[in-house]
Amino acid sequence: MSMHRSRTSAGARQDVPVKRASPVKAKAGLYSVVQRQFGRAANYLEMDPGIRAILGSTMNEIGVHFPVKMDDGRVEIFTGYRVQHNNALGPFKGGVRFHPSVDIDEVRALASWMTWKTSLVGVPFGGAKGGIKIDPAKYSENELERITRRFTFALGSNIGPEYDIPAPDVNTNARIMAWILDTYLSLMPSPERQASTHVVTGKPVETGGSLGRESATGRGVVFTIEEWALNNGLPLEDATCFIQGFGNVGSWAARLMKKRGARLLAVEDMFGAIRSSHGIDPDDLHEHVSRKGSILGFPGAEEIGHESFLRTKADIFIPAAMESQITAETAPLLQVKLVAEGANGPTDPDGDAVLQRRGIHLIPDILCNSGGVIVSYFEWLQNKRGEYWEEDEVNEKLQKRIVAAYRRVAHRASRRPWEPGGEARLDWRMAAYAVALSRLGTAYKERGIFP
Repeated sequence: MSMHRSRTSAGARQDVPVKRASPVKAKAGLYSVVQRQFGRAANYLEMDPGIRAILGSTMNEIGVHFPVKMDDGRVEIFTGYRVQHNNALGPFKGGVRFHPSVDIDEVRALASWMTWKTSLVGVPFGGAKGGIKIDPAKYSENELERITRRFTFALGSNIGPEYDIPAPDVNTNARIMAWILDTYLSLMPSPERQASTHVVTGKPVETGGSLGRESATGRGVVFTIEEWALNNGLPLEDATCFIQGFGNVGSWAARLMKKRGARLLAVEDMFGAIRSSHGIDPDDLHEHVSRKGSILGFPGAEEIGHESFLRTKADIFIPAAMESQITAETAPLLQVKLVAEGANGPTDPDGDAVLQRRGIHLIPDILCNSGGVIVSYFEWLQNKRGEYWEEDEVNEKLQKRIVAAYRRVAHRASRRPWEPGGEARLDWRMAAYAVALSRLGTAYKERGIFP
């Protein structure tokens, strides 16, 4: 296998494999997918045309181009975005990603999903998203710090602890949130700095972050899977699963599923895919990835192609990578009982239709991966109150809130036309949308629309 030299986010160099499994690339026009999903749910709810117009568009879209000096003295121009979709229920909230695919269409889509997600799980936030079009593997740690700080400066007052609160997303982490925090506080008047630490969530614990935040999204995925398994008579100690993506969400989901007795059969990352009929130990794989930068070369597992990976026969598939991976072309390959969407938008509408036709159950993204924003809310609260919660308390509160949301969606999906307030049975994605959009619609009806 050929190798190339690549810099990690810490600036050190390591050998990483360049062979790829050729996963399906995200389709152009991701925002059109969101609009199709939203339109279907709005039609079902017979949403007021005015409210539909508001929720069907973004409130603010910020694009910035900024220069940064590289380690060798060159100056590069970077493009960054922050899209604020809606704040009817509270301050804008959403992650910041560093990825070569970042563009305004993608960020619009992700910001919209964030609005539905926060409404669904009942946290007092709206939806936003941001990102920089960049491959972070090509830059040293010092360069990434300067890029992050310059982006924060360019955003200026478009973020704020009571206005718009960023968080980690693809290729960003607690360290990057600390750089955003420090830059933002440096721009504030001295008396206001200590009262503004909740401008970002997902920070290191030492700088005001919450215990349990790192594992929150993956833990939430597992809590929803547990609830599904209980309702469908599948003991997790006898279950099998496979996971696409072994970053923060995928690795935590795998490790927590292991604690419940489930067996991991296959994993795919951006470099390739591996499988073992005897099972892959996710803790050992996490250590391997920490050393090697990829899942490839993991002892005891064979390398397989992308199509073979998707054909893995298991109980549960957890897509925890990028968008639009389950499509009309790839959904027929799946041999599972449940798809639990750890990523945002991994299934497009055509893929949804195939899953429904084949009777494959689905826990939709705005429910399944909402653990991150739930614990972000807990972090935000702790900062505002000057409190620190123990990790067990954070995890218990997370479980209570995400299970309550799961049950609201389950109830909406199971209604029958002859029941009081009932209607035709909905698929789970539309049931989740119905719960989220109903709450937003009620908020607008109660508040009215200025002027």
